[in-house]
Amino acid sequence: MTDIARRTLIGAAGLVIATPGLALAAGKPRVAIQTSAGLIVVELEDKKAPITSANFLRYVDAKKYDGGTFYRASRTKGVKGAGSIQGAPPPRARRFAPIAHESTAKTGIRHKPGVISMARNAPGTATCDFFICASAMPYLDAHPGAKGDNQGFAAFGTVVEGLPIVKKILAMPTGGPAYTEAMKDEMLKAPVQILGMKRAG
Repeated sequence: MTDIARRTLIGAAGLVIATPGLALAAGKPRVAIQTSAGLIVVELEDKKAPITSANFLRYVDAKKYDGGTFYRASRTKGVKGAGSIQGAPPPRARRFAPIAHESTAKTGIRHKPGVISMARNAPGTATCDFFICASAMPYLDAHPGAKGDNQGFAAFGTVVEGLPIVKKILAMPTGGPAYTEAMKDEMLKAPVQILGMKRAG
């Protein structure tokens, strides 16, 4: 190797050392969700859904999900293994302010198997409750032109490891106390504990 080539190689190595994370800059953030039922890893679409992804990571970094639960299994009637599971921080955790709604019409992220999305009431009310689809749920996408609230839910990533865990939780016994009429027969009798969440990879 010539002296020029050697100096160039050393200089490039120094640049990487001087700017940690440079080689990972193009990667999407991942979050490991350790539950009492097993590990789920989600990859966030932080470029397509920057507001929703940043909000989720804010809760993760603040460890607000630690000690929370997957408490709801919303099953699609008549379709075995179809539906979603919903999770949240523990009740004592202080919520951050609600975020602006990023609809699927804007992000292009559809509610397919493994997609993670934000729960909400009216658009712009989402804070920290989220759900993961065990199956395709296209009716949760935005449907411009439809009557009423047609903005759907804000999908912002997908499961890259642990989809069988999602399906396992979805199949667990329900019938626990419901917060609202819409949740009747969907509350897990024994909520699955969120032991911790952290950035992965």
